[in-house]
Amino acid sequence: MNSDGTYDGGRITQWLLETDSLEEFLQSLADAALELSCSDGAGVTLERDGRPITVASAGAVAAKLDEKQYGQDDGPCLQSLRTDEEVSVPDMLDERRWGDYPAYAVSCGIRSSFSLPIAAHTHTAGALNLYAAPPDAFEHTDLAALRSLAAQATGGIALAQRINDTQEFAEHLRTAMQSRSVIDQALGVVMAQRRCTADEAFGILRTASQHRNVKLRDLCAELITNLTGRPPAAPELRPRP
Repeated sequence: MNSDGTYDGGRITQWLLETDSLEEFLQSLADAALELSCSDGAGVTLERDGRPITVASAGAVAAKLDEKQYGQDDGPCLQSLRTDEEVSVPDMLDERRWGDYPAYAVSCGIRSSFSLPIAAHTHTAGALNLYAAPPDAFEHTDLAALRSLAAQATGGIALAQRINDTQEFAEHLRTAMQSRSVIDQALGVVMAQRRCTADEAFGILRTASQHRNVKLRDLCAELITNLTGRPPAAPELRPRP
């Protein structure tokens, strides 16, 4: 942590460089939040396409308190995530929001909680949730450091999501290139055999695909395999050195 109370961005970057997955990065975030707040549990919730899930937790109580909120689709962690606002619960015994969740938290030995939004209003919104046994447990917590941690985690999650989306795009591109290459090879075969144009060859292949109820790419791959004795080679995404 820096002298001004903010969390060290270099440490966040180090986590990103040293971890192999978004889940590992978020686990480092949960562990750091638990250490900073001296709470009994910390959890990181992410919601995508309306479905929340605890992707990392520290301490024994965080996961089950999160799950209780998911089950009733309401609670401080979901409220923080969906409103982009911090949600503080000084004492669960005095809390009247969220149905029977406060009573459940008390039965688990938790009297107070504090939730901070992470990347709210995005396709991967989240919340950092802290739980503590005594009431007013976060009254003297360094909230500036927690807010800084949550803010920098937002950037980390956005970067990890962008990397994941890029990898998915590359995979879709590779699949599309493979399909196009196989179809082009089959077109050449049909053009040579039938002495026809590319458009005519494509029409022949498409008609055969429809009659046999198989995908055009699979039909073309079968044609190349029967002709050469081996499956068509996949194209390279980048030239060989």
